[in-house]
Amino acid sequence: MAALARLLIIGFVLCTVFYFALSYFARTQQRAKLRDSWEKAGRPGDRETYVNDGLTEYQGSLRRKLILGVYIVPFSLIAVIIYFVNFQ
Repeated sequence: MAALARLLIIGFVLCTVFYFALSYFARTQQRAKLRDSWEKAGRPGDRETYVNDGLTEYQGSLRRKLILGVYIVPFSLIAVIIYFVNFQ
């Protein structure tokens, strides 16, 4: 039981580090895309306002929510493995 607790704690910490790194990378990529689209759109208004508005829309996007799969997939896989090892 202690080994499972240690596995889950270490796994949670690693998933958290990976989540923040992936989230930062995705946000940086989105910021770069917004800057490029601002250039292609003929520079409508202030660039920082355009980028901040786009990032506000990104906060509610599906892509951002899919990054939470970093937690869901590994722990679900661990649960399935434990089930099959013990009950099959």
